[in-house]
Amino acid sequence: MKFTPKFDKEFKPLSIVLKDFKENVLKGEHKLLKICVERNDGYNYIYQLPVYTCDCKKEENYGITERIIKSILWVVGGYKIYISGDSYVADRIKQDYTLEGARAFDVDFMQTVYEKPFEVLEVEDKDFPSAKNCEVKIGGHLDGCRIGFDAGGSDRKVSAVIDGKVVYSEEVVWFPKVNSDWRYHYQGIMDAMKTAASKMPRVDAIGVSSAGVFVNNKVMVASLFLKVPKQEFKDNVQPMYINIAKEIGAPLEVANDGDVTALAGAIDLKDNCVLGIAMGTSEAVGYINDKGLLNGWLSEVAFVPMDYNKNAMVDEWSGDYGCGVKYFSQDGVIKLAESAGYVFPENSSPAEKLKVIQKLMAENDPMARQIYEDIGVYLGYAIPYYSEFYKIKHLLLLGRVTSGEGGTIIMEKAKEVLNAEFPEFANINITMSDESNKRVGQSIAAASLPEIK
Repeated sequence: MKFTPKFDKEFKPLSIVLKDFKENVLKGEHKLLKICVERNDGYNYIYQLPVYTCDCKKEENYGITERIIKSILWVVGGYKIYISGDSYVADRIKQDYTLEGARAFDVDFMQTVYEKPFEVLEVEDKDFPSAKNCEVKIGGHLDGCRIGFDAGGSDRKVSAVIDGKVVYSEEVVWFPKVNSDWRYHYQGIMDAMKTAASKMPRVDAIGVSSAGVFVNNKVMVASLFLKVPKQEFKDNVQPMYINIAKEIGAPLEVANDGDVTALAGAIDLKDNCVLGIAMGTSEAVGYINDKGLLNGWLSEVAFVPMDYNKNAMVDEWSGDYGCGVKYFSQDGVIKLAESAGYVFPENSSPAEKLKVIQKLMAENDPMARQIYEDIGVYLGYAIPYYSEFYKIKHLLLLGRVTSGEGGTIIMEKAKEVLNAEFPEFANINITMSDESNKRVGQSIAAASLPEIK
Protein backbone atom coordinates (compact mmCIF):
# COMPACT_ATOMS: atom_id res chain seq x y z
CA MET A 1 0.00 0.00 0.00
CA LYS A 2 1.71 3.14 -1.25
CA PHE A 3 -0.60 5.79 0.22
CA THR A 4 -1.89 6.22 3.79
CA PRO A 5 -4.35 8.95 4.81
CA LYS A 6 -2.51 11.21 7.28
CA PHE A 7 -5.54 11.48 9.58
CA ASP A 8 -6.57 7.80 9.29
CA LYS A 9 -3.43 5.71 9.67
CA GLU A 10 -5.36 2.43 10.17
CA PHE A 11 -7.18 2.63 6.83
CA LYS A 12 -7.11 -0.82 5.19
CA PRO A 13 -8.61 -0.60 1.70
CA LEU A 14 -10.80 -3.53 0.74
CA SER A 15 -9.50 -3.25 -2.84
CA ILE A 16 -5.95 -4.11 -1.67
CA VAL A 17 -7.17 -6.83 0.74
CA LEU A 18 -9.20 -8.50 -2.03
CA LYS A 19 -6.37 -8.23 -4.56
CA ASP A 20 -3.90 -9.82 -2.12
CA PHE A 21 -6.41 -12.51 -1.13
CA LYS A 22 -6.99 -13.58 -4.75
CA GLU A 23 -3.26 -13.64 -5.53
CA ASN A 24 -2.44 -15.72 -2.44
CA VAL A 25 -5.31 -18.16 -2.95
CA LEU A 26 -4.27 -18.88 -6.52
CA LYS A 27 -0.73 -19.78 -5.41
CA GLY A 28 -1.92 -22.92 -3.60
CA GLU A 29 -4.76 -25.43 -3.46
CA HIS A 30 -8.06 -23.64 -3.98
CA LYS A 31 -11.70 -24.08 -4.97
CA LEU A 32 -14.42 -21.88 -6.46
CA LEU A 33 -17.06 -20.30 -4.24
CA LYS A 34 -20.15 -19.04 -6.08
CA ILE A 35 -22.58 -16.39 -4.84
CA CYS A 36 -25.92 -15.46 -6.37
CA VAL A 37 -28.09 -12.64 -5.00
CA GLU A 38 -31.68 -12.65 -6.27
CA ARG A 39 -34.06 -9.68 -6.28
CA ASN A 40 -37.50 -8.81 -7.76
CA ASP A 41 -38.88 -10.79 -10.72
CA GLY A 42 -36.12 -13.41 -10.41
CA TYR A 43 -33.37 -11.02 -11.58
CA ASN A 44 -30.02 -11.84 -10.02
CA TYR A 45 -26.33 -11.07 -9.76
CA ILE A 46 -23.63 -13.77 -9.78
CA TYR A 47 -20.10 -13.45 -8.37
CA GLN A 48 -17.38 -16.10 -8.28
CA LEU A 49 -14.41 -16.07 -5.94
CA PRO A 50 -11.47 -18.50 -5.64
CA VAL A 51 -11.06 -19.44 -1.97
CA TYR A 52 -8.70 -21.62 0.08
CA THR A 53 -9.44 -25.35 0.26
CA CYS A 54 -7.72 -25.84 3.63
CA ASP A 55 -9.93 -25.67 6.74
CA CYS A 56 -7.13 -23.76 8.41
CA LYS A 57 -8.03 -20.78 6.19
CA LYS A 58 -11.81 -20.92 6.68
CA GLU A 59 -11.91 -17.65 8.68
CA GLU A 60 -10.04 -15.82 5.92
CA ASN A 61 -12.49 -17.22 3.35
CA TYR A 62 -15.43 -16.11 5.47
CA GLY A 63 -14.02 -12.65 6.23
CA ILE A 64 -13.59 -11.60 2.61
CA THR A 65 -16.75 -13.37 1.36
CA GLU A 66 -18.88 -11.70 4.03
CA ARG A 67 -17.72 -8.25 2.86
CA ILE A 68 -18.38 -9.11 -0.80
CA ILE A 69 -21.90 -10.41 -0.08
CA LYS A 70 -22.64 -7.26 1.92
CA SER A 71 -21.37 -5.18 -1.03
CA ILE A 72 -23.46 -7.03 -3.62
CA LEU A 73 -26.60 -6.61 -1.52
CA TRP A 74 -26.23 -2.83 -1.45
CA VAL A 75 -24.92 -2.40 -5.00
CA VAL A 76 -27.49 -4.67 -6.62
CA GLY A 77 -30.23 -5.31 -4.05
CA GLY A 78 -31.86 -8.62 -3.18
CA TYR A 79 -33.62 -10.78 -0.63
CA LYS A 80 -32.27 -14.25 -1.43
CA ILE A 81 -28.62 -15.37 -1.31
CA TYR A 82 -27.45 -18.65 -2.88
CA ILE A 83 -24.01 -19.96 -1.90
CA SER A 84 -22.23 -22.91 -3.50
CA GLY A 85 -18.77 -24.31 -2.78
CA ASP A 86 -18.13 -23.71 0.93
CA SER A 87 -20.41 -24.96 3.73
CA TYR A 88 -18.60 -23.08 6.49
CA VAL A 89 -19.09 -19.74 4.72
CA ALA A 90 -22.73 -20.60 3.92
CA ASP A 91 -23.49 -21.46 7.57
CA ARG A 92 -21.88 -18.28 8.87
CA ILE A 93 -23.75 -16.11 6.35
CA LYS A 94 -27.02 -17.83 7.36
CA GLN A 95 -26.33 -16.83 10.99
CA ASP A 96 -25.46 -13.24 10.02
CA TYR A 97 -28.49 -12.60 7.84
CA THR A 98 -31.38 -12.96 10.25
CA LEU A 99 -33.32 -10.35 12.23
CA GLU A 100 -31.26 -11.43 15.27
CA GLY A 101 -27.91 -11.68 13.45
CA ALA A 102 -25.05 -9.29 12.76
CA ARG A 103 -26.68 -8.06 9.54
CA ALA A 104 -30.20 -7.55 10.96
CA PHE A 105 -30.37 -4.01 9.50
CA ASP A 106 -29.65 -5.31 6.00
CA VAL A 107 -32.27 -8.07 6.33
CA ASP A 108 -34.96 -5.66 7.54
CA PHE A 109 -34.15 -3.12 4.81
CA MET A 110 -34.22 -5.65 1.97
CA GLN A 111 -37.43 -7.27 3.24
CA THR A 112 -39.03 -3.82 3.27
CA VAL A 113 -37.89 -3.00 -0.26
CA TYR A 114 -38.79 -6.31 -1.89
CA GLU A 115 -41.70 -7.25 0.41
CA LYS A 116 -40.38 -10.82 0.68
CA PRO A 117 -38.80 -12.78 3.56
CA PHE A 118 -34.99 -12.80 3.47
CA GLU A 119 -33.32 -16.18 2.76
CA VAL A 120 -29.81 -17.66 2.61
CA LEU A 121 -29.58 -21.02 0.80
CA GLU A 122 -26.62 -23.36 0.40
CA VAL A 123 -26.97 -25.24 -2.91
CA GLU A 124 -25.05 -27.83 -4.90
CA ASP A 125 -23.31 -26.59 -8.01
CA LYS A 126 -25.88 -28.37 -10.21
CA ASP A 127 -28.68 -26.38 -8.52
CA PHE A 128 -26.93 -23.02 -8.70
CA PRO A 129 -29.13 -20.43 -10.51
CA SER A 130 -28.43 -19.25 -14.05
CA ALA A 131 -27.86 -15.55 -14.60
CA LYS A 132 -30.94 -13.40 -15.19
CA ASN A 133 -30.05 -9.79 -15.89
CA CYS A 134 -32.27 -6.76 -16.08
CA GLU A 135 -31.76 -3.63 -18.16
CA VAL A 136 -34.05 -0.64 -17.91
CA LYS A 137 -34.33 2.24 -20.36
CA ILE A 138 -34.04 5.49 -18.46
CA GLY A 139 -34.98 8.92 -19.69
CA GLY A 140 -33.76 10.66 -22.80
CA HIS A 141 -37.34 11.63 -23.77
CA LEU A 142 -37.44 15.37 -24.38
CA ASP A 143 -40.60 15.82 -26.45
CA GLY A 144 -43.59 17.78 -25.15
CA CYS A 145 -44.33 19.73 -21.97
CA ARG A 146 -42.74 18.09 -18.97
CA ILE A 147 -42.31 18.64 -15.24
CA GLY A 148 -38.98 17.67 -13.68
CA PHE A 149 -39.03 17.44 -9.87
CA ASP A 150 -36.01 16.84 -7.61
CA ALA A 151 -36.74 16.05 -3.94
CA GLY A 152 -33.76 16.97 -1.78
CA GLY A 153 -33.30 16.86 1.98
CA SER A 154 -32.94 20.63 2.34
CA ASP A 155 -34.68 22.00 -0.75
CA ARG A 156 -37.03 20.85 -3.47
CA LYS A 157 -36.39 21.83 -7.09
CA VAL A 158 -38.89 21.85 -9.92
CA SER A 159 -38.57 22.73 -13.61
CA ALA A 160 -40.95 23.23 -16.49
CA VAL A 161 -39.34 21.79 -19.63
CA ILE A 162 -40.70 22.22 -23.16
CA ASP A 163 -39.02 20.15 -25.88
CA GLY A 164 -35.81 19.87 -23.84
CA LYS A 165 -35.60 23.58 -22.87
CA VAL A 166 -36.06 24.71 -19.27
CA VAL A 167 -38.64 27.53 -19.39
CA TYR A 168 -39.00 27.85 -15.60
CA SER A 169 -37.27 26.51 -12.52
CA GLU A 170 -37.38 27.21 -8.79
CA GLU A 171 -35.82 25.98 -5.56
CA VAL A 172 -37.79 26.09 -2.31
CA VAL A 173 -36.33 25.37 1.12
CA TRP A 174 -38.27 22.72 3.02
CA PHE A 175 -37.80 20.38 5.98
CA PRO A 176 -39.00 16.90 5.01
CA LYS A 177 -36.78 14.91 7.38
CA VAL A 178 -38.24 16.47 10.54
CA ASN A 179 -41.92 16.47 9.51
CA SER A 180 -44.04 13.53 10.62
CA ASP A 181 -47.25 14.66 8.84
CA TRP A 182 -47.39 13.10 5.39
CA ARG A 183 -49.62 16.00 4.28
CA TYR A 184 -46.65 18.38 4.63
CA HIS A 185 -44.76 16.37 2.00
CA TYR A 186 -47.80 15.89 -0.24
CA GLN A 187 -48.66 19.60 -0.23
CA GLY A 188 -45.07 20.70 -0.84
CA ILE A 189 -44.68 18.38 -3.84
CA MET A 190 -48.12 19.28 -5.23
CA ASP A 191 -47.42 23.03 -4.90
CA ALA A 192 -44.14 22.61 -6.81
CA MET A 193 -45.81 20.57 -9.57
CA LYS A 194 -48.70 23.06 -9.97
CA THR A 195 -46.29 26.00 -10.14
CA ALA A 196 -44.35 24.31 -12.96
CA ALA A 197 -47.60 23.30 -14.70
CA SER A 198 -48.78 26.95 -14.69
CA LYS A 199 -45.75 27.90 -16.83
CA MET A 200 -46.72 25.57 -19.71
CA PRO A 201 -49.77 25.18 -21.96
CA ARG A 202 -50.26 21.59 -20.71
CA VAL A 203 -48.49 18.77 -18.84
CA ASP A 204 -47.59 15.73 -20.95
CA ALA A 205 -45.35 13.92 -18.41
CA ILE A 206 -43.87 14.13 -14.92
CA GLY A 207 -40.38 12.92 -13.97
CA VAL A 208 -39.26 12.68 -10.35
CA SER A 209 -35.71 12.39 -9.00
CA SER A 210 -35.47 11.56 -5.30
CA ALA A 211 -33.23 9.91 -2.74
CA GLY A 212 -34.57 6.49 -1.79
CA VAL A 213 -35.64 3.17 -3.26
CA PHE A 214 -38.57 3.02 -5.68
CA VAL A 215 -40.36 0.04 -7.19
CA ASN A 216 -42.96 0.72 -9.91
CA ASN A 217 -43.04 4.40 -8.85
CA LYS A 218 -43.88 3.45 -5.26
CA VAL A 219 -41.74 4.87 -2.44
CA MET A 220 -40.34 1.77 -0.70
CA VAL A 221 -37.64 3.36 1.50
CA ALA A 222 -36.68 7.04 1.65
CA SER A 223 -34.98 9.06 4.39
CA LEU A 224 -37.00 12.14 3.39
CA PHE A 225 -40.02 10.56 5.09
CA LEU A 226 -38.07 9.30 8.11
CA LYS A 227 -40.48 10.75 10.70
CA VAL A 228 -43.73 9.61 9.08
CA PRO A 229 -45.30 6.78 11.17
CA LYS A 230 -45.00 3.33 9.56
CA GLN A 231 -48.69 2.78 8.76
CA GLU A 232 -49.16 6.31 7.40
CA PHE A 233 -46.04 5.80 5.29
CA LYS A 234 -47.53 2.62 3.81
CA ASP A 235 -50.97 4.14 3.22
CA ASN A 236 -50.08 7.65 2.07
CA VAL A 237 -46.37 8.00 1.25
CA GLN A 238 -45.80 4.82 -0.78
CA PRO A 239 -48.36 5.83 -3.46
CA MET A 240 -47.77 9.60 -3.07
CA TYR A 241 -46.16 10.35 -6.44
CA ILE A 242 -48.65 8.07 -8.22
CA ASN A 243 -51.57 9.91 -6.59
CA ILE A 244 -50.15 13.36 -7.41
CA ALA A 245 -49.63 12.37 -11.05
CA LYS A 246 -53.22 11.11 -11.23
CA GLU A 247 -54.47 14.42 -9.85
CA ILE A 248 -52.45 16.37 -12.42
CA GLY A 249 -53.42 13.87 -15.13
CA ALA A 250 -50.05 12.96 -16.64
CA PRO A 251 -47.86 9.83 -16.90
CA LEU A 252 -45.17 9.50 -14.24
CA GLU A 253 -41.69 8.03 -13.82
CA VAL A 254 -39.82 8.09 -10.50
CA ALA A 255 -36.10 7.29 -10.27
CA ASN A 256 -33.40 7.37 -7.63
CA ASP A 257 -31.56 10.70 -7.64
CA GLY A 258 -28.21 8.97 -8.07
CA ASP A 259 -29.36 7.33 -11.30
CA VAL A 260 -30.77 10.64 -12.55
CA THR A 261 -27.43 12.31 -11.77
CA ALA A 262 -25.61 9.60 -13.76
CA LEU A 263 -28.12 10.07 -16.60
CA ALA A 264 -27.48 13.84 -16.58
CA GLY A 265 -23.74 13.07 -16.72
CA ALA A 266 -24.16 10.61 -19.58
CA ILE A 267 -26.18 13.20 -21.53
CA ASP A 268 -23.53 15.86 -20.84
CA LEU A 269 -20.57 13.54 -21.64
CA LYS A 270 -22.37 11.97 -24.63
CA ASP A 271 -21.09 8.57 -23.46
CA ASN A 272 -22.01 5.56 -21.29
CA CYS A 273 -20.48 3.54 -18.38
CA VAL A 274 -20.95 6.55 -16.10
CA LEU A 275 -20.76 6.16 -12.32
CA GLY A 276 -21.91 9.28 -10.48
CA ILE A 277 -20.90 9.76 -6.83
CA ALA A 278 -22.53 12.63 -4.93
CA MET A 279 -20.73 13.44 -1.67
CA GLY A 280 -23.16 15.38 0.50
CA THR A 281 -25.17 14.48 3.59
CA SER A 282 -24.49 10.87 2.58
CA GLU A 283 -22.90 9.10 -0.40
CA ALA A 284 -25.38 8.84 -3.28
CA VAL A 285 -24.49 6.79 -6.35
CA GLY A 286 -26.04 6.16 -9.75
CA TYR A 287 -24.88 4.21 -12.79
CA ILE A 288 -25.57 4.16 -16.52
CA ASN A 289 -24.24 0.96 -18.14
CA ASP A 290 -22.41 0.39 -21.42
CA LYS A 291 -25.71 0.38 -23.36
CA GLY A 292 -26.91 3.63 -21.83
CA LEU A 293 -29.37 1.74 -19.61
CA LEU A 294 -29.93 1.09 -15.90
CA ASN A 295 -29.18 -2.34 -14.47
CA GLY A 296 -32.20 -2.19 -12.17
CA TRP A 297 -29.85 -2.09 -9.16
CA LEU A 298 -30.21 -0.33 -5.80
CA SER A 299 -26.77 1.36 -5.94
CA GLU A 300 -27.05 2.27 -2.23
CA VAL A 301 -23.27 2.45 -2.07
CA ALA A 302 -23.31 4.45 1.18
CA PHE A 303 -23.70 1.05 2.89
CA VAL A 304 -21.04 -0.73 0.80
CA PRO A 305 -17.87 -1.42 2.86
CA MET A 306 -14.60 -0.12 1.42
CA ASP A 307 -12.36 -0.22 4.52
CA TYR A 308 -11.38 -3.62 5.99
CA ASN A 309 -10.16 -2.08 9.25
CA LYS A 310 -12.53 -3.48 11.90
CA ASN A 311 -11.83 -0.49 14.16
CA ALA A 312 -13.07 1.90 11.48
CA MET A 313 -15.92 4.28 12.28
CA VAL A 314 -19.31 2.58 12.49
CA ASP A 315 -22.30 3.93 10.56
CA GLU A 316 -25.01 4.68 13.13
CA TRP A 317 -27.87 3.56 10.91
CA SER A 318 -26.63 0.19 9.67
CA GLY A 319 -24.35 -0.55 12.63
CA ASP A 320 -21.55 -1.69 10.31
CA TYR A 321 -17.93 -0.55 9.98
CA GLY A 322 -15.94 0.85 7.06
CA CYS A 323 -18.94 1.80 4.88
CA GLY A 324 -18.71 4.51 2.21
CA VAL A 325 -20.99 6.98 4.00
CA LYS A 326 -18.21 7.66 6.54
CA TYR A 327 -15.65 8.39 3.80
CA PHE A 328 -17.48 10.16 0.96
CA SER A 329 -19.80 12.60 2.73
CA GLN A 330 -19.73 15.51 5.14
CA ASP A 331 -19.33 12.86 7.89
CA GLY A 332 -16.02 11.85 6.27
CA VAL A 333 -14.76 15.44 6.35
CA ILE A 334 -15.79 15.84 10.01
CA LYS A 335 -14.24 12.50 11.01
CA LEU A 336 -10.87 13.46 9.51
CA ALA A 337 -10.94 16.97 11.00
CA GLU A 338 -11.63 15.61 14.49
CA SER A 339 -8.91 12.99 14.01
CA ALA A 340 -6.55 15.88 13.19
CA GLY A 341 -7.46 17.43 16.56
CA TYR A 342 -9.77 20.15 15.28
CA VAL A 343 -12.52 21.17 17.72
CA PHE A 344 -15.73 22.43 16.12
CA PRO A 345 -17.94 25.07 17.76
CA GLU A 346 -20.36 23.43 20.19
CA ASN A 347 -23.80 22.44 18.86
CA SER A 348 -22.74 22.90 15.20
CA SER A 349 -24.72 20.85 12.68
CA PRO A 350 -22.82 18.56 10.26
CA ALA A 351 -23.54 21.03 7.41
CA GLU A 352 -22.10 23.90 9.50
CA LYS A 353 -19.01 21.84 10.32
CA LEU A 354 -18.43 21.16 6.62
CA LYS A 355 -18.67 24.92 5.92
CA VAL A 356 -16.01 25.57 8.59
CA ILE A 357 -13.55 23.23 6.81
CA GLN A 358 -14.47 24.69 3.41
CA LYS A 359 -13.75 28.19 4.74
CA LEU A 360 -10.37 26.99 6.06
CA MET A 361 -9.69 25.43 2.64
CA ALA A 362 -10.47 28.76 0.95
CA GLU A 363 -7.86 30.31 3.28
CA ASN A 364 -5.38 27.60 2.20
CA ASP A 365 -5.20 26.04 5.66
CA PRO A 366 -2.81 23.02 5.55
CA MET A 367 -5.05 20.82 7.75
CA ALA A 368 -8.05 21.43 5.48
CA ARG A 369 -5.96 20.65 2.40
CA GLN A 370 -4.78 17.39 4.01
CA ILE A 371 -8.39 16.39 4.76
CA TYR A 372 -9.25 16.63 1.05
CA GLU A 373 -6.06 14.77 0.12
CA ASP A 374 -7.04 11.99 2.53
CA ILE A 375 -10.50 11.74 0.91
CA GLY A 376 -8.72 11.53 -2.44
CA VAL A 377 -6.69 8.59 -1.09
CA TYR A 378 -9.92 6.92 0.05
CA LEU A 379 -11.43 7.42 -3.40
CA GLY A 380 -8.34 6.17 -5.25
CA TYR A 381 -8.56 2.88 -3.35
CA ALA A 382 -12.37 2.66 -3.51
CA ILE A 383 -12.61 2.95 -7.31
CA PRO A 384 -10.98 -0.47 -8.00
CA TYR A 385 -13.33 -2.08 -5.45
CA TYR A 386 -16.38 -0.41 -7.00
CA SER A 387 -15.05 -1.68 -10.35
CA GLU A 388 -15.64 -5.24 -9.11
CA PHE A 389 -19.33 -4.50 -9.74
CA TYR A 390 -19.50 -1.52 -12.10
CA LYS A 391 -17.75 -1.15 -15.45
CA ILE A 392 -16.53 2.45 -15.10
CA LYS A 393 -15.41 4.62 -17.99
CA HIS A 394 -16.36 7.97 -16.45
CA LEU A 395 -16.53 8.81 -12.74
CA LEU A 396 -18.59 11.94 -12.13
CA LEU A 397 -18.03 13.63 -8.74
CA LEU A 398 -20.75 15.86 -7.29
CA GLY A 399 -22.10 17.14 -4.00
CA ARG A 400 -21.24 19.77 -1.39
CA VAL A 401 -18.04 18.01 -0.28
CA THR A 402 -16.57 18.47 -3.77
CA SER A 403 -17.33 22.21 -3.93
CA GLY A 404 -14.43 24.61 -4.42
CA GLU A 405 -10.75 23.67 -4.52
CA GLY A 406 -11.36 20.70 -2.19
CA GLY A 407 -13.06 18.81 -5.02
CA THR A 408 -10.08 19.34 -7.32
CA ILE A 409 -7.70 18.06 -4.62
CA ILE A 410 -9.85 14.93 -4.11
CA MET A 411 -9.91 14.28 -7.84
CA GLU A 412 -6.16 14.77 -8.40
CA LYS A 413 -5.18 12.62 -5.41
CA ALA A 414 -7.48 9.79 -6.52
CA LYS A 415 -5.82 9.85 -9.97
CA GLU A 416 -2.38 9.72 -8.32
CA VAL A 417 -3.37 6.63 -6.31
CA LEU A 418 -4.80 4.87 -9.37
CA ASN A 419 -1.69 5.60 -11.45
CA ALA A 420 0.63 4.24 -8.77
CA GLU A 421 -1.39 1.29 -7.40
CA PHE A 422 -3.88 0.28 -10.09
CA PRO A 423 -2.58 1.27 -13.54
CA GLU A 424 -5.30 -0.91 -15.11
CA PHE A 425 -7.85 1.68 -13.89
CA ALA A 426 -5.77 4.80 -14.55
CA ASN A 427 -7.66 5.52 -17.79
CA ILE A 428 -10.96 6.11 -15.93
CA ASN A 429 -12.02 9.70 -16.64
CA ILE A 430 -12.61 11.35 -13.25
CA THR A 431 -14.51 14.58 -13.75
CA MET A 432 -16.72 17.12 -12.01
CA SER A 433 -19.79 18.93 -13.25
CA ASP A 434 -20.05 22.63 -12.47
CA GLU A 435 -22.92 23.50 -10.12
CA SER A 436 -25.08 25.50 -12.55
CA ASN A 437 -24.82 22.78 -15.24
CA LYS A 438 -25.61 20.16 -12.64
CA ARG A 439 -28.80 21.93 -11.51
CA VAL A 440 -30.16 22.51 -15.00
CA GLY A 441 -28.90 19.14 -16.26
CA GLN A 442 -30.50 17.31 -13.32
CA SER A 443 -33.89 18.94 -13.91
CA ILE A 444 -33.84 18.16 -17.64
CA ALA A 445 -32.75 14.57 -16.92
CA ALA A 446 -35.58 14.17 -14.36
CA ALA A 447 -38.14 15.64 -16.78
CA SER A 448 -36.91 13.26 -19.52
CA LEU A 449 -37.68 10.10 -17.49
CA PRO A 450 -41.22 9.26 -18.71
CA GLU A 451 -42.04 8.25 -22.26
CA ILE A 452 -45.15 9.90 -23.67
CA LYS A 453 -47.22 7.14 -25.25
